[in-house]
Amino acid sequence: MTDTTERTFALPDLGEGLVEATVLEWLAAPGDRIGRNAPLVELETTKSAVEIPSPYAGTVVRLHAEEGEVVQVGSALVTFAVEGPAGEADDGAAGQAGIVGRVPQDGEAPRRRVRLRPPEE
Repeated sequence: MTDTTERTFALPDLGEGLVEATVLEWLAAPGDRIGRNAPLVELETTKSAVEIPSPYAGTVVRLHAEEGEVVQVGSALVTFAVEGPAGEADDGAAGQAGIVGRVPQDGEAPRRRVRLRPPEE
């Protein structure tokens, strides 16, 4: 059995010093099922146009901005209906949007990346 939870994704900081972005084109519509990291929206900043992937797998419930609208960083961009196991507590870690990575939780030791080197001959 699964429960459905609504999760709202806010416009992330797209670069140093950028405080807003303009919605160029929605690549998903309300009612669409979308996979995590699937193309979601194309945005334009003063520096570039970027395609933002979906941070969740689920159903698009609401788009909080129209095409051509300017959205401030931190403002709601889209709301998803996300399914998960029934009774699972949402501690923020399992459902955390992590487009590039994720922020360690309090008390969690940071993990280091292992640098691979070619074999020495």
